Amino acid sequence: MAITTIGGYAPDFELPGTDGKVHHLARYLESHQAVCVVIMCNHCPYVKLVLDRLKALHQDYAPKGVALIAINPNDAVQFPEDSYDNMKTFATEQSILFPYLRDENQDVAHTLGATHTPHVFLLNAKGVLVYSGALDDNIQDPTAVKTHYLRDAIDRTLSNQPILSPTTEAIGCSLKWRRQRPS
Repeated sequence: MAITTIGGYAPDFELPGTDGKVHHLARYLESHQAVCVVIMCNHCPYVKLVLDRLKALHQDYAPKGVALIAINPNDAVQFPEDSYDNMKTFATEQSILFPYLRDENQDVAHTLGATHTPHVFLLNAKGVLVYSGALDDNIQDPTAVKTHYLRDAIDRTLSNQPILSPTTEAIGCSLKWRRQRPS
């Protein structure tokens, strides 16, 4: 399975959401100027630190034609808190208004090259990966952020300008990959 690099096409997906619907990347690309995919989970303390920033980003950019989609690929066998049922509870308790999807087989996370939660990926309207990395330069303290990597990348994508730093280092918890299980 090849990893998508900057300038490459992101893999299409059909994943179940906490809203009970199946979400298709292709449908979002048909109707949006850009799609931001956030690899996250329920239990990660770093995700909890940026959740309000993600909600604000969704609120600010949805009217501009940008879709924000969160995807949880973590192995629910090792981390039961990240199960699909617990995702539904988390989405309700946290008032998450953007789609929160389950990547049970971890294919989307693998092909995007996700390493951490949170890890953000920005796709332009053609489905080309234009940014990968961190949300901003201070995961611990939103008041100390000096560079808004994702917001800057979105703004530049919407105005058809090149992104100055198309990759940054995602900081957070490591992804919880499935262990090989006997078949």
